[in-house]
Amino acid sequence: MKFVCLGYADMKLFQQFSPAEMAAKMEECMAYDDELRRGGHFLGGEALRPPEEARTVRPSGGKVVVTEGPYAETKEQLGGILLLEARDLAHAVELMSKHPGVAFGPFEVRPADAEVNALIAARG
Repeated sequence: MKFVCLGYADMKLFQQFSPAEMAAKMEECMAYDDELRRGGHFLGGEALRPPEEARTVRPSGGKVVVTEGPYAETKEQLGGILLLEARDLAHAVELMSKHPGVAFGPFEVRPADAEVNALIAARG
């Protein structure tokens, strides 16, 4: 079963680390991703640029409005996604609970929608 893991981060935490400390923390995350790969669980992922570089597109009064930054005003911002293969939701949560990236903020672990994704794939 496929899962999409949304990694959130408190952006202020990043400012607390020196470049060397941040590089070491990123290496911990990459090493765990390698462990997920070896187990056949890592399907892919993408890190995101900082929230300041985001644009939010939404409808407003029959028009499309584009605003700078993320839509939600929250302490934690979306930092990346990880695509995971796991037996079930409990297994996916177990795998992600060991990810060093949890130290920066939570991971939302959500099952992929196989039915809708099959429709998307059929159009490609």
